[in-house]
Amino acid sequence: MDLQLSPAVDDSAPDNAHMSAPGRRNGDRVIETSIPARLDGLRWSGFHTRVVLALGITWILDGLEVTLAGALSGALKQSPVLQFSNFDVGLANSAYLAGAVCGALGFGWLTDRIGRKKLFFITLALYLAATAATALSWGVASYALFRFLTGAGIGGEYTAINSTIQELVPARYRGWTDLVINGSFWIGAAMGATSAIVLLDPLLIGPDLGWRLAYLTGACLGLVVFVMRMWIPESPRWLMIHSHPEQAHAVVEDIERSVKGHAQDPGRHAWPKIKLRMRDHTPLREVAHTLFSTYRRRSLVGLALMIAQAFFYNAIFFTFALVLTDFYGIAADQVGWYILPFAAGNFLGPLLLGRLFDTLGRRAMITLTYGVSGALLALSGYLFSIGALSAQGQTIAWMVIFFFASPAASAAYLTVSETFPLEVRALAIAVFYSIGTGIGGVAGPALFGALIDTGSRNSVFAGYLLGSALMIAAAVIAWRYAVAAERQPLESVARPLAFVE
Repeated sequence: MDLQLSPAVDDSAPDNAHMSAPGRRNGDRVIETSIPARLDGLRWSGFHTRVVLALGITWILDGLEVTLAGALSGALKQSPVLQFSNFDVGLANSAYLAGAVCGALGFGWLTDRIGRKKLFFITLALYLAATAATALSWGVASYALFRFLTGAGIGGEYTAINSTIQELVPARYRGWTDLVINGSFWIGAAMGATSAIVLLDPLLIGPDLGWRLAYLTGACLGLVVFVMRMWIPESPRWLMIHSHPEQAHAVVEDIERSVKGHAQDPGRHAWPKIKLRMRDHTPLREVAHTLFSTYRRRSLVGLALMIAQAFFYNAIFFTFALVLTDFYGIAADQVGWYILPFAAGNFLGPLLLGRLFDTLGRRAMITLTYGVSGALLALSGYLFSIGALSAQGQTIAWMVIFFFASPAASAAYLTVSETFPLEVRALAIAVFYSIGTGIGGVAGPALFGALIDTGSRNSVFAGYLLGSALMIAAAVIAWRYAVAAERQPLESVARPLAFVE
């Protein structure tokens, strides 16, 4: 085995030696392991592809949810039962984001405490139940409540999944993989748009039934994820710190057999090793000290990126359909056709630019994508304000903007998930996602809904300028302070709190 226990622990003990001896706390036990180096040394394989598929489908679900919420806004206003106003639509979308904030914080804490894999199934079950319940909504309050619970499930998924991506994917592929998985959101967006085109057609389905069937589409798709999640093991990095070194070793051996056809013998390789003091959990006081004292500068970068992209994305995308219907006169059942090219640009951005995050580097690409998308939004907003764009021209403009904004938004999650120690990784994602979404995301849809209600293009343009300013400010902060984490082992980017000299 590649686990070497310190003299404080009897290394002649049998395989269950990872359990604490009577009277001995896990914090007193030290292991020396090469598991991180073995994981980073692997080539890309079918195992990693299965991880991408199994995790990416969650972002597909989120894309489906968000797109349905935007594409269905017109149908919700026309529903004889609900009869939503623009403000009601914005309020319900904000409830979804508020749920995501609460879910990220609660489940993020649990993810670091009880592991990544267990949370996969808890959060997915919540998402499925709440999405199905949304289809049964009978008023503004019930719809907002069920959207809140759906968001809580998706928010919890963010933390567990981004942590798992970082800890299972080799360092040289980490940036591109993270961006593509997060970018798969837009495959779900295309599915949501297609569903809306069919289900909102008044010649096929009644106005109060189509939007209900659309939400059931997400619940049905989510059932497939339960099977796909079986492919993913618990993070060996998490296991080795949380008193399960033998189980961590067994997981790595299984991964190596999948990749190489056989487990590697640590004795025949000069794998770099690290020494770790095992622990049951990390106290919240230590989490706070790590995020806001030890890594204060990294926290500034994470917050700036999260707030900017949350406002930029949620404010614009949640009100996408309202702009098309209110300013361009597009029928609610035709909005999906405009979302499809928009979704294509958003997915192609991470797919085509993602490799550059691992080659040109994090700082350069984060600065470029945030800065360009912010500048383009200001330009297109001005053209919108003077009436120079048709519905098709507006869609093309958004498609180009979000080709750059999509990898920028994904890079925010990449940054906060790889630049903090393993013990606080999931909660760090949750904290920065929650603050960013709380400030930039929850307020955004409601604000833009109110601006659109004014009927003034200049008012909407003012909102676009705010989003543009936030993105450009984030680009400046990233250029100055972002960490060059490309192709570096996680333990080099941020040493585990359990590290022993």
